[in-house]
Amino acid sequence: MKRTALLLIMVVFAFDTFASDSEKEKENIQQVIQSAYIDGIHNLGDVEDIRKGFHPGFNLLGMNDNNMLTRFPIYSWIESVERRKEQNPEGRPEEEKTTCKYNSIDVTGHAAQAEIELYRKGKKIFTDYLQLYKFKEGWRIVSKIYHRHE
Repeated sequence: MKRTALLLIMVVFAFDTFASDSEKEKENIQQVIQSAYIDGIHNLGDVEDIRKGFHPGFNLLGMNDNNMLTRFPIYSWIESVERRKEQNPEGRPEEEKTTCKYNSIDVTGHAAQAEIELYRKGKKIFTDYLQLYKFKEGWRIVSKIYHRHE
């Protein structure tokens, strides 16, 4: 009986530790998405935060009207943000800021995917699927596909 109780306690403790680690990883992923992607790219924030949160090999993948796959690398996206920041050094005005709703974050080892919805002025503008890897320096966004809401 004592062995069974001890085994049960060990299993519960191991599960709680695993669940806590998993939730911490999800929080870390949300922080990267918020600082690099939402605040950085969408709201014209700190370019260094963008560089920290996106892997240099990142590509935004899209599908054009001709049913062809398009690629937009992170360095081009950063250049676009820098050009827009020249016109708006303080970033996007508060009433035009993009906000994010997290539908799901799935983590398996050092790989993760986040499904998020982006809103501007209360209107849903994108559903994004972000893929991330955990590198030595932490989680980084490596690719994105999306759906634009009209």
